[in-house]
Amino acid sequence: MKELIATIKKNDPAAQSTVEIVLTYPTFWAVVLYRVAHFLHECRLLLLARMVSTFARFVTGVEIHPGAKIGRRFFIDHGMGIVIGETAEIGDDVQIFHGVTLGGTGKEKGKRHPTVGNNVLLSAHAQIIGNITIGDNSKIGAGAVVLKDIPPNATAVGVPAKVVKKDGKTIAHVHEKNTTN
Repeated sequence: MKELIATIKKNDPAAQSTVEIVLTYPTFWAVVLYRVAHFLHECRLLLLARMVSTFARFVTGVEIHPGAKIGRRFFIDHGMGIVIGETAEIGDDVQIFHGVTLGGTGKEKGKRHPTVGNNVLLSAHAQIIGNITIGDNSKIGAGAVVLKDIPPNATAVGVPAKVVKKDGKTIAHVHEKNTTN
């Protein structure tokens, strides 16, 4: 919990004190309750794990399946409406904003949710769908719909998402004209 509080203080300039975070930050409790639910899930106490995650969703507005794997220093800012699926994997030092979905594409079996690398930023309302990978140090723009892998050190925006920056260099995209007769 100390590391989570330090992460919130580092990433949220509005955070004034530990007491304020514990008493007024729903995203603090979303992560704490996820960690409890995940522990129960790993102990094969699946119903209890789902009960804890359902309670967390009810109280915080953040839905994280207890089977998801989330690394250290995970930071949720304005978390209402976040959905993280069962087979999602999230690395260390990831920041995620409200309305983000790490979802599946249907009723596939096995690995069906995204893998997010380390030091990734997922902006508000980004939808990352399917068994795809978001590379380390990447940024996903607000409202982007990501359906394909994003390489490391990239910025992706749009619907569907396209890489617009890679390794600090802007990528020029050729715009296609609609030439219907």
